[in-house]
Amino acid sequence: MNKNDKKELVKQRYSELALNSNPSQGSCGCGTNPTQPSKKTFTIMSEDYSQLKGYEADADLGVGCGLPTEYADIKKGDTVVDLGSGAGNDCFIARAEVGDNGQVVGIDFSLQMIEKARKNATKRGYTNVKFIEGDIEQMPLPDSFADVVVSNCVLNLLPEKNKIFKEVYRVLKPGGHFCISDVVLEGHFPKEFTDNAAMYAGCIASAIQKEDYLSEIAKANFKSVNIDRTKTVEIPDDVLEEHLSKETIADYKAGNVGIYSITVTGKK
Repeated sequence: MNKNDKKELVKQRYSELALNSNPSQGSCGCGTNPTQPSKKTFTIMSEDYSQLKGYEADADLGVGCGLPTEYADIKKGDTVVDLGSGAGNDCFIARAEVGDNGQVVGIDFSLQMIEKARKNATKRGYTNVKFIEGDIEQMPLPDSFADVVVSNCVLNLLPEKNKIFKEVYRVLKPGGHFCISDVVLEGHFPKEFTDNAAMYAGCIASAIQKEDYLSEIAKANFKSVNIDRTKTVEIPDDVLEEHLSKETIADYKAGNVGIYSITVTGKK
């Protein structure tokens, strides 16, 4: 599966999620058919957004892996960009932080997600939050546009992190910063595990080694890079059994490997 195939698979999966989402049952679904939610689903983060100012239940599809806005140091009047904005959950929380004089822009490559987010914003009369369809590897935004860039469990879905971090650097103002929650790996995983199509479409997707992930951030010229939070991701046996052979599962469990959600920050 080449990079474009992986990317299209993820796009199909999240477009389907937007069309069939039930806000009360959001999860990171790993279906055997990547465009259909699986009966065996799980949420790789168990964060409680409901206490955060700006939280909107119908915008929370349960596919995040952290709370990037909690570590993003967003200030009143800031311009915030959310990469892979989905139904708008993190954007609405960021809106509560920037206040009436700030603005929030969500970017997503799924038109269905953009439409869902726009409906959520319109329903609430939000005028300083907008959602645009676009590729975060080539953002439809000008240079030095944002004070803060956030993202929640999105970069791990896409194969070319190097392009994304360079774009994040480009759209940030001098002195601006990012706060990203994402999934990374540690240790040697069986090829059958990391190449699994359903994993690309949901849970693990194009996650890379933590060391390589941090290296891409450094190569994009960010400074003061710090991992503010780390959380272990556990994949239930029934989900593994749905996608992988017994031999691959045994190899995976026998290896000294780990899957983690990290929240990382960096400055331009």
